[in-house]
Amino acid sequence: MTATYSLLLVLASALASGFFVMQYMRRREHIKLSKLRTKQQDQRESLLTIINGTTQAIFTVSSKGRIRIYNAAMLSLMDTNESLSGKRVDDIVTLQDKSGEPVSLFELMKAGNHFERDDLNLRFADGDTIRLHLSVNKIQSAFSANHQNDGHGYVCIARDVTKQKSLEEERDEFISVISHELRTPVTIAEGTISNVQYFMKHGSDATKLADSLTNAHDQIMLLANMINDLGTLSRAERGIGDAVEEIDLQSLAETLYHTYQPSAEKKGLTLNLDAGTRLGSIMTSRLYLEEVLQNFITNAIKYTQSGSVTLEIKRTTGGVSFAVKDTGIGISKADLKHVFEKFYRSEDYRTRETSGTGLGLYVVTKLMQKLGTKIEVTSRLNHGSSFGFVLSDAPQKQKILTKS
Repeated sequence: MTATYSLLLVLASALASGFFVMQYMRRREHIKLSKLRTKQQDQRESLLTIINGTTQAIFTVSSKGRIRIYNAAMLSLMDTNESLSGKRVDDIVTLQDKSGEPVSLFELMKAGNHFERDDLNLRFADGDTIRLHLSVNKIQSAFSANHQNDGHGYVCIARDVTKQKSLEEERDEFISVISHELRTPVTIAEGTISNVQYFMKHGSDATKLADSLTNAHDQIMLLANMINDLGTLSRAERGIGDAVEEIDLQSLAETLYHTYQPSAEKKGLTLNLDAGTRLGSIMTSRLYLEEVLQNFITNAIKYTQSGSVTLEIKRTTGGVSFAVKDTGIGISKADLKHVFEKFYRSEDYRTRETSGTGLGLYVVTKLMQKLGTKIEVTSRLNHGSSFGFVLSDAPQKQKILTKS
């Protein structure tokens, strides 16, 4: 009995010891697991802090196509403040190709370990679209065989490249169009000069030589004017003429009048200057302002056969009004819709009789944007045209303060 009792005590003691050991081990595992979870949470918070500090949209997607982690830039890109966690990526990032056909981002993710594309559009609920650059990588595990385990999902970086792509496409179109426009005068000039060489070898009379040289000269001047217009456009795009200065308006008006009065007189036109008293000065870009007014005046003289051209500068409430009016051939309603497009020239035979690059008014629209205003045009076919704009005093002064 005593032996049995002793055995039971030993067994009870062993069980108690085992129980306490197990409890101790469980507690240690619990503490270890708690520390691991805390560490993982800290790492997650650190990761979120890092990706929230970037300007590009970053998000991760599970192997089931659900969004896991995302940053503030992703919410901004999606134009929402709602939580994206757990939502299907294809419901949030609704993509379509150039033809408007829907594209599944999740299917693209599953197709490979990595891809980059910049030819897809993100479509919003209201119908608006933006062009995206997408960079996607599969999240690989260091412990998976041959790194082929796809159970860890994907990480995606998205960037709005709408403006960049728009500029690239506009640049490519511009280069294509200008190449075409340059080809004509170059071909004509080259052919004309070849004719002159032929006439000189075969002793042609001076009249033929003079006519051919005049034609070649006209084409070269057309090229020179096109290069000047392109140079002005390039300077404006690079902001070279953005610096503002105080311009005395009376002095500007008189300078323009004396510069173009001989050209008007040569065509039998009257150049009028209608400048109000006490014009004072304005703070703006001299380069842009003079370029716009010179363009208006030269066009008015070019397309006016008889009558007059008037440069009008007047003070208005809070600003200055500029206008160039003529009694020329005018512009039809159909042409008026297109006159500010690059390389556009009216089919009116009177317009075709004069040389022009079709770039002048296109350049002017770009300069108007720089000056913070827009062109006001009124015209009637065979009754003349008026091109004008208003510069406000306040915005110009603010520009000076910004730059100082």
